[in-house]
Amino acid sequence: MLNDKTLLITGGTGSFGKMLVKTILARYQPRKLIIYSRDELKQYEMQQVFNAPCMRYFIGDVRDAERLDMAMHDVDFVVHAAALKQVPAAEYNPMECIKTNIHGAENVIKAALNNGVEKVIALSTDKAANPVNLYGATKLCSDKLFVAANNMAGKHPTIFSVVRYGNVVGSRGSVVPFFQKLINEGADSLPITHEEMTRFWITLQQGVDFVLHNFARMSGGEIFVPKLPSVRITDLARSMAPHLPHRIVGIRPGEKLHEVMCPADDSYHTYEFDNYYVIAPSITFTSRNNDFAVNALGDKATQVEHGFEYNSLNNRHFLSIEELKVMNQQVLAE
Repeated sequence: MLNDKTLLITGGTGSFGKMLVKTILARYQPRKLIIYSRDELKQYEMQQVFNAPCMRYFIGDVRDAERLDMAMHDVDFVVHAAALKQVPAAEYNPMECIKTNIHGAENVIKAALNNGVEKVIALSTDKAANPVNLYGATKLCSDKLFVAANNMAGKHPTIFSVVRYGNVVGSRGSVVPFFQKLINEGADSLPITHEEMTRFWITLQQGVDFVLHNFARMSGGEIFVPKLPSVRITDLARSMAPHLPHRIVGIRPGEKLHEVMCPADDSYHTYEFDNYYVIAPSITFTSRNNDFAVNALGDKATQVEHGFEYNSLNNRHFLSIEELKVMNQQVLAE
């Protein structure tokens, strides 16, 4: 699929971008693999690891429409991973979050259309479903922009879809390396926001694989949601440090007790496939296929029941403490 193709990754120096590059280089022979990001130090450090002949490193910000348009010349596929993601930082710096997550999304869409990009997948977050914080609200807006871009495309060949998933185990700022740091420093307890809190659980590799698979599945306009296991935060803490007590610190501003990825309000246009869900557009496309019960590969889905909500509490699959121990060891060893 990606052989002899050019792929551009916005925000490509992040945890996801690095794993995506590692996976693509192992599985495909791309013509070019472009990292587009604004931090020259992170690009320099990444170049020391990923320096294959197909690699290109472009300094640029998704806020800069002109630079982004130039970077997308002759690009076939785009993965839009750039975003301001820290919930508290977004609350204190709302305009900056809006400029990157919303205006930046608009710039990606326009650049892709102007350059005839084949397919664009934008990364979303569970926080975009029924958002309660500014970060989630900006990502919901971004999701809507990418879905509607399929109508904006007109006769352009470009199609746009969204991938939404929850917490990535081991990514920068996530709870597993945070807990491990406290344990290594000899902490006498682990901080727990709420004893009933649950989260969806996905590894970086699983997230990357899901995105790559969806390039083949996408018709344009879908929000793809993987079926994932859930974890209880107290079980995670016990799996990492069974000898340490828990210290309840309270839910942070804008934080949910349980994650939602398919809201009940979207159930009337949500479809279930074997290992993922698709939230179909709420708008009707005038020049695109509107049947999202069948994907581009011909796989068929069933519509979920009215009122169905996919959240981390009602999930059928919870990881046991033993399963968490194995997964944590794998992630921390990477």
